[in-house]
Amino acid sequence: MSSRFTRNGVLFVLSAPSGAGKTTLVDALRQTSEFVYSVSCTTRPARAGEVEGEDYRFVSDEEFSARVRAGEFLEYATVHGHQYGTLLKALAENLSNGRDVLIDIDTQGAAKIRNSKDEFIRQALADIFLMPPDVDELRRRLTKRGTETAEQIETRLGNAIREMKSWPEYRYTIISRTTEEDLQKFRHIMNAERYLSRRLIQK
Repeated sequence: MSSRFTRNGVLFVLSAPSGAGKTTLVDALRQTSEFVYSVSCTTRPARAGEVEGEDYRFVSDEEFSARVRAGEFLEYATVHGHQYGTLLKALAENLSNGRDVLIDIDTQGAAKIRNSKDEFIRQALADIFLMPPDVDELRRRLTKRGTETAEQIETRLGNAIREMKSWPEYRYTIISRTTEEDLQKFRHIMNAERYLSRRLIQK
């Protein structure tokens, strides 16, 4: 008698300190149709070039608070004076339908997902930390961007060093090298997670 196997989706959560290369890696991953990219809600204003519904869902403080009260967020947090949150319903529906979901989120949000009361979410989770090789390389990358003052760079470095202490909490850690290497390492993790026996459902 032949058996048919299906699986639920994998919830790939990617975190990294500012300047580690996360945005570049996520942009490369989003070029494929292998994931549903989870678009977060935020109360901050859109930056130049950002597209509603692709980069973020831009909402008012009132709407965000109403969604919090309604229990619509898997996680939410205040970062630099603005609120950010991951909507639960669409994410859970995609996972239930066997579609993998990619979330680009900070360490605070990742910890909340990791400690979710929802067992389905915890079972779906594969969390990955993208670690810069060292602080000097991180400083070089931040300086190379040319978008911040020396003072802002030092502030970001301080925040990054604190975030980097969180790497042991993640299931996987990628030491960032080039975009191509980071992408290859992520794909190795992605494939391993997809073939875990516990993710298979026999029908």
